[in-house]
Amino acid sequence: MPAVDVLYFNYYFFLQVVAFILIGVAVYGRASALVTNLPIIGGILACGVILFLISILGLIGAVKHHQVLLFFYMLILFLLFLIQFSIACACLAVNTKQQEQLAEQGWRRVGPDLRAKVQTTFNCCGFNITTQVDHPGGSCDEVNKICCPSNDPPCTCPPCMHKLQSTIDYAFKLCGSIGLFFSFTETRKIHELILVLSSSLTPSPSFLARRYRNQLDPQEKAARAIFPQHNYLY
Repeated sequence: MPAVDVLYFNYYFFLQVVAFILIGVAVYGRASALVTNLPIIGGILACGVILFLISILGLIGAVKHHQVLLFFYMLILFLLFLIQFSIACACLAVNTKQQEQLAEQGWRRVGPDLRAKVQTTFNCCGFNITTQVDHPGGSCDEVNKICCPSNDPPCTCPPCMHKLQSTIDYAFKLCGSIGLFFSFTETRKIHELILVLSSSLTPSPSFLARRYRNQLDPQEKAARAIFPQHNYLY
């Protein structure tokens, strides 16, 4: 197998691994948020899926040695890098106030069953207050037994806002860091692939010799037979 094909296949499997990592991290980030849907993390998930499909396109172009297909493959991959880089920077740029707003929006949107699940998971009660208005009635009784087993003095579990905010912060930081790291890695691989592809398009010396074997060198003077005009014996 030529060295160019080996590089193509190695790069294809590298993109497959990166795609699965991005998909796994995005799914984990969305699942860890529990009560809220994070559209920015959904963008990382979409980049992973598109990267998986684009890698298949690159494999087809490498197998068939289709230069036009490989060119569009690298072009789409570069555009995907820009999108992934932007989404990763957006994930890392979300501040604490925005995270609390996302957590509050998700808390108000979900039903009582999911709220009770969140309170049991994080050992908390309510969103930012522990009154009956902020959480389903009676759902904090079991959680309070875990937070305050002796109930002496009487106490309640802390609100869920800070724990949800820290979970959302972790999801954003994880997805943003992984996406940013692999976006730069993809850029380096694209640069290597462009160099190899450009070198593979350069004609070989044997091809040039066969192509121009009957063509005269314009810089070489033509051979001329010079005969003496007189005093020459044949």
